[in-house]
Amino acid sequence: ADDLKSALFNFLNRNIPKENTSLQVAGLKELYFGLKETTDEDLFNLYKDVELPLAEILAGMEYIGIKVDLSTLKVLSLDLGERIIAIEENIYRQAGTTFNINSPKQLGQVLFEDLGLTPVKKTKTGYATGVEVLEKLYDDHEIIPAILDYRQLTKLKSTYVDALQSLIHPETGRVHTIFKQATTATGRLSSVEPNLQNIPIKMEEGRRIRKAFIAGDDGWTLLSADYSQIDLRALAHISGDKELIETFRQEIDIHTRTAAQIFKVPLEEVTSDLRRRAKAVNFGIVYGISDFGLARDTGVSR
Repeated sequence: ADDLKSALFNFLNRNIPKENTSLQVAGLKELYFGLKETTDEDLFNLYKDVELPLAEILAGMEYIGIKVDLSTLKVLSLDLGERIIAIEENIYRQAGTTFNINSPKQLGQVLFEDLGLTPVKKTKTGYATGVEVLEKLYDDHEIIPAILDYRQLTKLKSTYVDALQSLIHPETGRVHTIFKQATTATGRLSSVEPNLQNIPIKMEEGRRIRKAFIAGDDGWTLLSADYSQIDLRALAHISGDKELIETFRQEIDIHTRTAAQIFKVPLEEVTSDLRRRAKAVNFGIVYGISDFGLARDTGVSR
């Protein structure tokens, strides 16, 4: 097994010219039989019957890509740029000085020395200024919400709006992401260059980014389909939990019900925020979240 892992690693990391891709095919054939000999039968069947057919589907998805409206992104980039400049000026005005907002060292000095805010945590390099720290200081000074807005908008602009423009293929007018089917421990898909599975939706600006993705041709329509809470339905089936099963049979939203139980409110009084926090509880517990992580995601104490 160790020899097989070593061979696989060396094969995937060789710098083989395109004209010698036949060597890759030959190598993959050898790896196939090696995997079959050393892998548990059930796992090999999963590989053969699920993962390999999926690889072909994903390759087709990567090749086809998704069309993006460049003009929408350009307008949004200009809009975000103007808003970021306005927020910068507001931050400098409240700080009484100009500084590099993206520098943790300079930001720490402004917040905790110049403005006299109480430090939440210190690191080896100075004051901690991460999002968790700033959220705890949210009501202490008007500069904090401005800094959080600045960070959020600059990330949206650089990571999504501007980056997507650079990744649009000049001939197809589409973005061709790379899907990774064997990266996550849970088996979920991930994608890179760009990560099309993580386009923001909570903010209005994020929803505007999503509107830039359009159908590939006139008369075509983008269709979205999703299983309803399939993870927890599978859990109910496998575990046989009577309360879970009954919740689904009554067609009650499981996250709403969890929120009602946690926060001790009637179902009809569960807000979207309470439901979101309960959703973190449900999925967190299913996928083995720690007590620290659960407290962080739900905003409650450990």
